[in-house]
Amino acid sequence: MDIRKIKKLIDLMIESDLQAIEVKEGDQSIALTRRNPVVAAAVPAMPAPAAEAPVAKSPRGAVETSPMVGVFYAAPSPGEPTFVKVGQTVSAGDTLGIIEAMKIMNPIEATQSGVIEEILVKNGEVIQFGQPLFRYRA
Repeated sequence: MDIRKIKKLIDLMIESDLQAIEVKEGDQSIALTRRNPVVAAAVPAMPAPAAEAPVAKSPRGAVETSPMVGVFYAAPSPGEPTFVKVGQTVSAGDTLGIIEAMKIMNPIEATQSGVIEEILVKNGEVIQFGQPLFRYRA
């Protein structure tokens, strides 16, 4: 099953506050379960982006979520500048950060173009699957 479809399912779970979802597509199936519900911080409401993209859409803007459990890093290595800053314009495919999982560094890429409005995690923070990482507007 395509990772973009899985991300859409995760976003649907978050938006609908579902604890579990199971989807069968031909001979493939996937079952997702949330153990720790994600609680979003209160943020002033903003209009949702109109562009169609595989990110969560809410009145707060588009949200990139974590595709895995691991440690979030905002820069390529200690002492180097961060990949993105609040107010920075990003394009689909730009690296937003890195998640270290099992000693493997996995880049987190923007799924759409927009302006970073908020970075929801701190450098070195342990993050969970489906946890919101970045909020931006298209």
